[in-house]
Amino acid sequence: MQYKALALTAVLAFADTAASAEADDGRMIRVPLSKRSDQEMILGHLKRERDFLASERSREEPDSPFAVFATDRDEEVNDSPFAAAARRRLRGDVVVDGNANGRARDGKDENVIIKYYANAQYYGTVHVGFPPQEFTAIWDTGSADLWVPRKGCSNCGYCNPITQHTSVCKDKYDAVSSRTYREYGADFEIMYGSGSVSGIFSRDTVTLAQDIKVKHQRFAEVEDAKGLGLAYVMGKFDGILGLGFEAISIGKSTVFGSAIDQGLVKDPVFAFYLGDNGDGELTLGGYDETKFEGDDLHYVDLQSATYWQIELDGVDVGDGYSTGKTNGIVDSGTSLLVGPTAEVAKIAEQVGAKANFMGEYTIDCDKVDAMPDVTFRIDGKNYSVPGKDVVLKASSICLFAFMGMDIPAPGPQWILGDIFMRKYYTVFDQGNERIGFAPVA
Repeated sequence: MQYKALALTAVLAFADTAASAEADDGRMIRVPLSKRSDQEMILGHLKRERDFLASERSREEPDSPFAVFATDRDEEVNDSPFAAAARRRLRGDVVVDGNANGRARDGKDENVIIKYYANAQYYGTVHVGFPPQEFTAIWDTGSADLWVPRKGCSNCGYCNPITQHTSVCKDKYDAVSSRTYREYGADFEIMYGSGSVSGIFSRDTVTLAQDIKVKHQRFAEVEDAKGLGLAYVMGKFDGILGLGFEAISIGKSTVFGSAIDQGLVKDPVFAFYLGDNGDGELTLGGYDETKFEGDDLHYVDLQSATYWQIELDGVDVGDGYSTGKTNGIVDSGTSLLVGPTAEVAKIAEQVGAKANFMGEYTIDCDKVDAMPDVTFRIDGKNYSVPGKDVVLKASSICLFAFMGMDIPAPGPQWILGDIFMRKYYTVFDQGNERIGFAPVA
């Protein structure tokens, strides 16, 4: 079985920003993005510490009132949500039709509305079927499949009169209600860090934004989401829409790839602009020249058309830390900067950051103004992130936005998450298998 790791951060209050997809005459879609505040990120950090202590207490005291949560929380507590969010869905064991190799049987340019969740995932509306059934999905460059919960799904949220209009009550796909549904029949199973999610593959029309209608798209109807635990139940999304390449798709078919094949987008390109303490934008079918400085993007070829992985000339932190050649992926679904555990420990020591018992780093807020820049050397160019922007601050608590994690080969050594993407407009050119960068405007 292939293995992909995913953990979702605990849910906190988040106010949605109203927005609508807007199409250019050239059929390029722009999708507004909403960002979770640093204040909420810090609250999440504190909640994880509290949950960890409660879990430890429940192990020592079986009659503790916290014990009821121990089973669901153990995997999530022992594997930091930051680490798991960064590691999630890096290719692993998958079963499709019982075939271990993961193979199943048998232009516009527009913006899509997507919201920011937990400072780690972007989520937005996608429609499946006809008449369209609406779902909230994470738009994620670190995976390649679309899945949503199906009607009757087990462990897929809790619906009652109080929760029916909240994210706790998940929207569920009803094949009987869709005129365009077609049975596919292959089994779907994916193993996450906390357990498995399973279901079946089906085919139906998938609509992106308002009118990019991808016909006969293969997607997964999830029957049991227990493996995602409480974090999924409380999360602000129903499913996941992957923006990676077909080579890492369990079902060997991606929504954006199908949109390209069916001539529904102007160019085989999408681009992210992540607002800094404000809204952002995802563009499908092209990119928005008003979102970056200068006249040109700097394009870098991918090492392979799997993940959005590129070669790095090196990573520098001030004058005291530097690597040689390495590699990394650019991932819209990871909130922090991620690197090998030993290397991140060296960086943390240099800047004076301290690791807690969950592996998350904090730093004295008085040191933030003196933080050195973090520079990623890519194809002969330096892409620097100011030190103060590698810290998430709220009140008297400052989180150092690095996470240590050792990803087995052939996975990447580094993950350039949202901390990086907020500083550099990022164009994902699927047609030419490359990524373009430019400083945000």
